[in-house]
Amino acid sequence: MNAPLRRIAAVDDHELSLRGLASVVGSAPDLTFVGMYPTVPDLLVAQDGSRLDLVVLDLRLGDDSDPAVNVGMLAEVTDNILILSALESPYLVRRALRAGVSGIMPKSEHPEVLLEAIRAAASGQPFLTTEWASAVDSDDETCEVGDREVPWQEVHLSPRQQEVLELYASGEPAKRVATITGLAQDTVNDYLERIKKKYQEVGRRANTKIELAFRAQEDGFLPGPTDPVIP
Repeated sequence: MNAPLRRIAAVDDHELSLRGLASVVGSAPDLTFVGMYPTVPDLLVAQDGSRLDLVVLDLRLGDDSDPAVNVGMLAEVTDNILILSALESPYLVRRALRAGVSGIMPKSEHPEVLLEAIRAAASGQPFLTTEWASAVDSDDETCEVGDREVPWQEVHLSPRQQEVLELYASGEPAKRVATITGLAQDTVNDYLERIKKKYQEVGRRANTKIELAFRAQEDGFLPGPTDPVIP
């Protein structure tokens, strides 16, 4: 007895991307492409509760929706989500990763690799590629450490340090950050000094509040100038 076809749908508002994806899925005898939609609500209405084996989701949609919210909404119809995007925004990539997705692929990926990722994700397996790292880390850039040029490095912060950085770099004074987080102001100041030191150790300037804001945008902790405003 033949195994049932795995049901794949896509959310993307770029018609050429959708048609290309439909062609890739249509070439596989074990997959069926059930629909393509410009927004997640459109997909949910059309599927009316029918379960899907995988939804392929673009990070940046025309409705400026939050990828994390989209991932949460899609839980109504699927357990598996594969991000297929230009990956130009570390902020949106990080939000999707935190929400829980099966994999991330660039739209420029070769069709055979994309098909492999779709099959893996549709069967509940994570598909890991170098894009998982490069989406939030830019190894092709360099920065200065002492008198040497070294590859640009992402700084790894604890969840509490991330929270403090996000609040402070978005404009809140240290006293207000302390009130919001429930930390003592001295503790907030200590966190900020540790964060600055971590950036400086990898050659990324973070002496001022403005420089910290730039670093937070680069690492996806805050939205960049072209990212949608997400409450």
